[in-house]
Amino acid sequence: MEKQKIIISKDLCQSLTQAIDEVKHDLLFVLCDETTERLCLPVISDFECMRGAQLITIPATDTHKTLESLSHVWSELQRMGATRHSLMVNLGGGMVTDLGGFAASTFKRGIPYINIPTTLLSMVDASVGGKTGINFGGLKNEIGVFNNARSVILDTTFLRTMDHENICSGYAEMLKHGLINNEKMWAELLNFNLESLDNLEHLDILGRMVAESVAVKQRIVTEDPTEQGIRKALNLGHTAGHAFESLALERKPVLHGYAVAWGMIVELYLCCVKTNFPQDKMRQTVAFIKENYGRMAITCDDYPHLIELMHHDKKNQGNSINFTLLGGIGDIRINQTATEEEIKDALDFYREC
Repeated sequence: MEKQKIIISKDLCQSLTQAIDEVKHDLLFVLCDETTERLCLPVISDFECMRGAQLITIPATDTHKTLESLSHVWSELQRMGATRHSLMVNLGGGMVTDLGGFAASTFKRGIPYINIPTTLLSMVDASVGGKTGINFGGLKNEIGVFNNARSVILDTTFLRTMDHENICSGYAEMLKHGLINNEKMWAELLNFNLESLDNLEHLDILGRMVAESVAVKQRIVTEDPTEQGIRKALNLGHTAGHAFESLALERKPVLHGYAVAWGMIVELYLCCVKTNFPQDKMRQTVAFIKENYGRMAITCDDYPHLIELMHHDKKNQGNSINFTLLGGIGDIRINQTATEEEIKDALDFYREC
């Protein structure tokens, strides 16, 4: 898989110019959704390195991370004369970087691409690690490939365009990285004030925390690029979280990070029951999630469907449901399973906590 460069940018024009110059190409394309075309494209459109770039726009939100949007990108690349030597810049959140990465990876058997994530979630999760894909058949990220961007440019300037809910969504993945890394990082994440980002000093602190979070993920995916082993650590909260997210797609869609946060409640309960995770640290984490993310209203009647959705998770082998659990902060236990009764108990805890 093509090696991926992570750029923590202090000068976006210089960083993007360098990233583009490093890839020999004939034509340059930029992919946005309708929101990032309006809010983020003006930040880079006047850069000299973007002169002549051709724009492709898709509808915003994860509900449009579909085969139809993917086909539109392919069609536009074809219509505008893209070749195997063209280059695409994906400017947007996780939906844009996932779908754009998949479109680039498959058009003419693959063209190079650069990611410029514009949301906190895409900075710390979706744009790093080479996972690309689309939703299909009502399931999250059901179709996709592993293929790294040539460069990922992280610039916290874009966070000023984000609302509080989207900041929280990305922060859930940072909290996950803290839990799988070490107690110092976890504690700092629990103590950070998510309401304070109008303060430039706090934005700078968040920028440092973003870089540390990305470093955790980059270290893991470098060791295990195709998720055969330790990369499964990054799935903490995601087995239950993707089930919540898929259920929400049938009702009222929720932001990915909210579903992951709720999934962490379920899976930290399993950690306490099955791998002796400390209850005090579980309760501190759950209290932070409750305060910042609320919860999705479910009843026990939803349990069979949620469990069915967990059975569709790509990490499963055979008929068992696979979880990543923790014996403590940083003590990762991959390839753990739970019975349906244990999962129902964890869902009871989620509803009651």
